[in-house]
Amino acid sequence: MAILLIAYFYFTRQGQLELEAKQKQIRDSIAAIQPVVKDTAAIADAKVDTAVVAGIPGSFVQQGVITATEAVLENELVKITFSSKGGRPSQVELKNYKAIDSSNVKLISAEFNNLSYLINTGVNQTSSSSDLYFSPSPVQRNSDGSSVLTFSLSDSTGKSIEHRYELKKGQYMFDWNLVAKGADKLFTNNTVNLLWQVQADQQERDIQTEKRETQLGLYGQDGFDYFTMSDGLGKNWDEGLKWLGIKQKFFNTTIIADNGFKYADINCKMPNDSLKVVAQTIANLRSAFPAASTANLGYKIYVGPNDFATLKSYNMDMEDMVNLGQGFYAFVKYINRWIVLPVFGLFEKYVGSLGLAIFLLTLFIRLLTSPLVYTSYVSGAKMKALRPELDVLKEKLKDDQQAFSMEQMKLFRTAGVNPLGGCIPALLQIPIFFALYSFFNSNITLRGVPFWWSKDLSSYDAILAWNFNIPGLGSHLSLFTVLAVVTSLLISIYSMSMTPDQNNPLMKYMPYIFPIMLLGIFNGLPSALTWYYTVSNLITLLLQFVIQNYIIDHDKILAEIQLNKKKPRAKSKWQERLEQMQETQKKVNSMQEKAKKK
Repeated sequence: MAILLIAYFYFTRQGQLELEAKQKQIRDSIAAIQPVVKDTAAIADAKVDTAVVAGIPGSFVQQGVITATEAVLENELVKITFSSKGGRPSQVELKNYKAIDSSNVKLISAEFNNLSYLINTGVNQTSSSSDLYFSPSPVQRNSDGSSVLTFSLSDSTGKSIEHRYELKKGQYMFDWNLVAKGADKLFTNNTVNLLWQVQADQQERDIQTEKRETQLGLYGQDGFDYFTMSDGLGKNWDEGLKWLGIKQKFFNTTIIADNGFKYADINCKMPNDSLKVVAQTIANLRSAFPAASTANLGYKIYVGPNDFATLKSYNMDMEDMVNLGQGFYAFVKYINRWIVLPVFGLFEKYVGSLGLAIFLLTLFIRLLTSPLVYTSYVSGAKMKALRPELDVLKEKLKDDQQAFSMEQMKLFRTAGVNPLGGCIPALLQIPIFFALYSFFNSNITLRGVPFWWSKDLSSYDAILAWNFNIPGLGSHLSLFTVLAVVTSLLISIYSMSMTPDQNNPLMKYMPYIFPIMLLGIFNGLPSALTWYYTVSNLITLLLQFVIQNYIIDHDKILAEIQLNKKKPRAKSKWQERLEQMQETQKKVNSMQEKAKKK
């Protein structure tokens, strides 16, 4: 279990290790592409320019003092602010989620963010749509709760561009229709070259954890794929890209093309933590349209939470961005999707406290695995019944470990005891733990929800904090982690009292070492997960005590063992080979002892 857990955290965090190794080397080259925002907080609060002197030559002539205006589309979930400069979204505010400063979560709020494309404005002359000022129409509110906003731009020759945005009731996704008249002259080779820039600002308390879990998600010809964000990450696709998303721990910004993207080239940068910016992404996306004087391209933009049910409702496989199990441990996502998600959702619906819902989920999982757990406890009881006989063998053979191992195996075989029977619960916990690790790390329902002393079930519950880093522990101590470690240690002590004494020091002390290792592994994990682990350990202790003292009949088990000893038992091939190896090793040791005496 220790090896598998360490391997799991190694694989899930290796992206962050690569990030730290590459940052210093690649920062200057990426900065040449796009400078890092110097003051993200100030830019997030800044308004669109109210008066700008522009002078853009070509067919769309805009000169003199031009006023940039703002317009808003909103529903009960989201408020989207648009700027007439570029006719694009400039800020998104999520009404049901709070940022670390207690204000509403804001996406696409920094100056770095951009959604634009190049237009042919003259002979060998182009301009970016982000430099042009569109004319907004009044917001149209429909009876079905949707609202529509249109930005238009035209010249004296009849060429025009229209951006039509529509936000429906109860949706985080809004439609963007780009309609161009004179498209054969405005765009080269019937292609719109989009520049999509997204800055993922810090939304969670622990920016290091948020960076580790920030990914580039996409849906291409081979289905869903993802890449852990790292400094200098560059990817490109020739065709078949349906959508592209920048996924943070709990939120994502995704652009979808109705007809797919003909080409995509993406570069990422991870700014310094002090800027409170998780990642910056620059994507060049190409959309093709049929050769005609009028082009109509349809896009959708999602700006909202990484909620599995919400993303699944769009039928675009966007729910795969919610990390319920990825990479080497991708198999656990089926445990989460088919068991954990629906069961937890049921408890969440009918129970007022999410902490209590986690408690009930723990009871459900333990009930589901109880048949296998019971057989392991029976195996433990048999091992305990054999302890007196093993003590006699140990006294008889004293320091001859080889002979003791052989006689121990014979005793187990004749008594019908499987010494590995108690390992089943430990092995069974591995995929369950990995599944719940992914589930509690990605479940946005837990975000900001307090439980007892924990202020946020989606983050660690620090009861002590300090301004320096302790290797293997960090800069804080989580109380649920301490409880999980203590209860794990109690389980180890109780289990060791039920098994024969170990002569191997590693095997003897490993059950005590492993719980201490959990202190470093669990200390930065969500308190929801460490609360689950604590409850699971308490249930284990209770079950062990009740089953061993009130359910299992030790006299009956001892009688069964004595009966088994009288039955003839055929050796398996593996047992025969093991005994042959032990006999050979015994002879070799004997010959070596005789040689030493001579």
